[in-house]
Amino acid sequence: MQIHFSPPDISDLEIDEVTRALKSGWITTGLRTKELEKQVAEFCGVERAVCLNSQTACAEMALRVFGIGEGDEVITTAYTYTATASVICHVGATPVLIDTQKNSLEMDYAQLEAAVTENTKAIIPVDIAGIPCDYDRIFKIVEQKKKIFNSKNDMQKALGRILILADTAHAFGAKYKGRSVGSVADFSAFSFHAVKNFTTAEGGALTWRNIKGVDNNEIYNKLQLLSLHGQSKDALSKMKLGAWEYDIVGTWYKCNMTDIAAAVGLAQMKRYPDMLKRRKEIIERYDSAFNPLGLITLSHYTNEHSSSGHLYITRINGINSEQRNEVINKMAERGIACNVHYKPLPMLTAYKNIGFKIENYPNAYNNFVNEITLPLHTCLTDEEVNYIIDNYSELIKCY
Repeated sequence: MQIHFSPPDISDLEIDEVTRALKSGWITTGLRTKELEKQVAEFCGVERAVCLNSQTACAEMALRVFGIGEGDEVITTAYTYTATASVICHVGATPVLIDTQKNSLEMDYAQLEAAVTENTKAIIPVDIAGIPCDYDRIFKIVEQKKKIFNSKNDMQKALGRILILADTAHAFGAKYKGRSVGSVADFSAFSFHAVKNFTTAEGGALTWRNIKGVDNNEIYNKLQLLSLHGQSKDALSKMKLGAWEYDIVGTWYKCNMTDIAAAVGLAQMKRYPDMLKRRKEIIERYDSAFNPLGLITLSHYTNEHSSSGHLYITRINGINSEQRNEVINKMAERGIACNVHYKPLPMLTAYKNIGFKIENYPNAYNNFVNEITLPLHTCLTDEEVNYIIDNYSELIKCY
């Protein structure tokens, strides 16, 4: 048996929708992208959304909308993928990394509060594995720090405090205290990459809450300009008869979503509620098998939150990284692909070069050394789930 880690779940519905897009004569950003934006906004319970070519682009454009750059600090967790922090560097701001809590993948909120300075302009929390972070705690911190917040432009002044820009790459479909993720943080950046629950092959979406005194259309239009070279008309508008004239209002970026990608997303939208249910079924079966064995797992479904079920992260108590890799290799020998989420940022060359040292992040390191992520996707059959459970259970009993 060969079980892949996270293949895309593509049906004839997606194939047919892409075929229609290809035959339509319009394959770049157009009506399908606009329709997907509308559906994403409705799904998340917000007024507007923008679809771009990656979660990374979405997060970076949000920082740029708020004018965050050189001289500013942006705080995020050390336990995440590079995309969370690299966008801070892209805009010229200074990344500030926070350790996780002990035996938790959430950032240490006490350290977060202590790290806020008058230069802090944004916090990027991460909904790792699709599990919402403690948004109430983060909002409480930024409210308490209002007195030292210095706004540099009208958008920052309208918000009146530190921006909460959530990395919700994993969390499309998650809920926090009854509210859809995407409507909780000030801005939320989703990933629709090929390995995510909901995919457009490559892509992402940015959603945001209403900001008093700021027109959502103003935010949307600014995002459109930032993501398409600063061009005052998109390609669809320019194609109207006699409407070739345009202006370039800024020397900006190119990260729009195509209608081919959006076509995949429109088909996925029709299937997504059932896909979320299937992920929950698999997680519950994993939990029933592994929790009695003393395996450390994450709480995907509680009274306060409902996960999107993106990753099934486990930790084997007491083992080191060499033993962890041995388990992964033994699972591979049995045809089961596993992964590790994540190597903390201070262990990576780019962040070492900035000056970060893993010794300053002991909890993140300890969470990493014995972490193994099991396959969790909607292409898994019940037989494959049982095979994963049986083999992993057998192997972890040896440690």
